[in-house]
Parts: sequence; C-alpha cells; structure tokens
Amino acid sequence: MSSDASFTIKPIAKSVGDRTNFGSVIEGLDLDCISDGNVIALADAIWTHKVVVVKGQKDLAPLKQWDLVTRFDPDAPKVHSHGDVKTFAEKGGVLSASREVVGIPGAENVRLIGKGYQGDDHYGIKGMDIQKRLLNDFHLHKLPEKDFKAGITRFQRWHIDAPLYAREPAWFTTLRYIKRPTKPEITIRWDDGSGYSMKTEPGLTAFISNVQTYELMTPDERATADHSWVEYAPHPFMWIANCSGRPNGLGLEPEGKEKSLEELGDYDPKDIKRYPMVWVNPVTGERSFQVHGICARRLFLRSSLTEEPRVIDDVDEIRAFLKPIQERVLKPEYVILPKTEEGDILMWANYQVFHTAVDYPIEYGPRTMHQTNIGASIGPAEMGLFRVPVSAA
Repeated sequence: MSSDASFTIKPIAKSVGDRTNFGSVIEGLDLDCISDGNVIALADAIWTHKVVVVKGQKDLAPLKQWDLVTRFDPDAPKVHSHGDVKTFAEKGGVLSASREVVGIPGAENVRLIGKGYQGDDHYGIKGMDIQKRLLNDFHLHKLPEKDFKAGITRFQRWHIDAPLYAREPAWFTTLRYIKRPTKPEITIRWDDGSGYSMKTEPGLTAFISNVQTYELMTPDERATADHSWVEYAPHPFMWIANCSGRPNGLGLEPEGKEKSLEELGDYDPKDIKRYPMVWVNPVTGERSFQVHGICARRLFLRSSLTEEPRVIDDVDEIRAFLKPIQERVLKPEYVILPKTEEGDILMWANYQVFHTAVDYPIEYGPRTMHQTNIGASIGPAEMGLFRVPVSAA
C-alpha cells in the first residue's frame, strides 16, 4: 500500500472455521477532507483487501461521496456506472424492477437505496417510503412467507456492479450505511440441497471472493479460464428481465425466458461487452474468475492463445459449465457479511468479488444507504491476460 497513508487497517474479525482471506476495517480517515495521497492509499487498500469498511463517516455529504469516487478514477466519464436515474429505470431490466432507486437532490449520481420509511426530509427527499417487492421474489422457488416472517432469508442475486453494456464496470462501489436494524438475528438458507445456512445481523451485504474461486479451480480449469472469454448480451439486464434465480442466489433457473434480440429494441453492436474470464488485480497481480453468468450470452473456450476457441451459445450449457466452478466458493466458510454501523462506508473492488443483498422482514426496521460508483476509465478487457479478439464469430 502507498506509504502516504495516514490511516490504519486491520483485518475483519473472523469466526471459527472461516476460510476467507479478504476484508479489512479502516480507521483514522476523514473522507470529508481526504488528501490526494490518502485517496491513492485508500484505492490501493481496496484493491489489496477487496472489501473494506471505512469507519466513522456519519456526517459525510452526498457530494463528498461522489467526489471521492471521481478522485479514485479521474479519467472516468462523470456518471454512475449504470447511467443517470432515468436511463437506469428504462434499461435496468431486472435490476430496476426489483428496487426503487432515487438520486439524492443535487448529487444525483449518489443513489438512495433501502427499505421502509426514509424520514420526513432525507437530503431533500420528502417522506419517502420505499416499498418494493421482496428481494427473495427473484427466486423461482419462493421462500415460504411464514419462514421469512420467522427470520429465514436467502441471498438475493450474486453479482458485480456492472452494466455489461456500453459503460465499463466500476472499479469500486461505495455504500454508506445511514440506518439499518441490528436485531433480531436472521438465518440465511441456501435451499439448494446443500443444507448450508448461516446466521447474521439484518441489513448487511454478503461477499465472496472470486480470487478464491480461481484458487479453488483445477489446473485444467485455470488453463481454460486464463485463455477464454465471455460475450455478454446487449442490454443484458433487460435480456433476463423475465428470468428467475436459483435459491442460493447464484445463477438462473433453466426456464428459457431470455428475451430475443429483437425484443431488446435498438442496440449498438460496438457496445456489446466481451471480457476475459480472468481479471488481473492491478495492485496485487491476483487473478479472479470474474464471469457474470446470468448475463453471459456466449462463451469462447480455449486452453492456449493459439487454440481455436470452442463457442458455447446455449445459455443452459453456459450456466452448466459455470455452476460447479462458481459454487465451490459459495459455502459459509467463504462468505463474509462485514458488520457496518451507522455512518460507516463499505467499499469493494468489483473486479475481485461478487456481492448480494440479503432481505429481512420490514418489521425489523428501515434501512437507509447511499450508493455510488463510476464507470471505469480502464475496463476488464484491458485487465486480463490477453486481448480479446475484436471480432468474435
């Protein structure tokens, strides 16, 4: 990490049996007046630790949060990675359908997200009560309501914050916790036949490391991943708008409900994203198996740079290929839910981890957060082990 840092970093506390190797807590940093040196050091810390909790930012103004993400990547276009609020509402598909997102007045690239009543006047947003469908409704096989009311829940949808069309994924996402319930405890169930479950406070965000996913792959799997790439659908979240997720939140059920390209309307072929399967951390050199399977339309598989790729364009076959690789890390001992207190900011490297929301009964209390990120100036196509061919037939 940069020697200019004037803050302290310590690992997130681990429980017995925890096998995660990422996540840290940062103290002694005031984001309201952060120096250029500390911005660089903080970015290095996020790349290095992948998920960080920056303590004590209770009075941070929304514009200061946006200013920070622009300073992380000063060459990036000055807009949220998913575009403005109107664009997100029109093109967000399954993302915008599942939640109500509002830009903070005067800082519209900072989004208010949460659950329940947000107060009489929240930074100029008057009397907003966020009523949305349950996050668990994304799953094909629904969690019984009586279980949910009893504090049983699931991971919603494992993902990276990335439009996967036109704009590049944000290097980092920042999420300021303003209010959340801390009790009673909830139980996350996988409900996928594994029997896995884990307990946690409500209102937190879950993470798995795709660096650990890569480390758990066999040598042959890594050789393929190192040389292969993914083509994502145009307007991918509209493409899967009618699809449903698996109960553990990783991947989609094989229903055949993806929209046709004609149904997506106008799109620009040059905005379709083709990314390597493996993304390289620019600070640590670590490799992550970073494939957003729910949006993948074609895979190009090969084990060397000279080999002709085998093309998979059947989405069920794509997901069947990815499922056993990605589910190896989806076990309680590899999942973290960093404890964040009101005023803390959670920051993570989208090029290294997957994350997901975890719903809870509204009776536990409201949740209020400010989220922002910025579409990167340098994307995954330039952070892999090879340059993806421009024309992929």
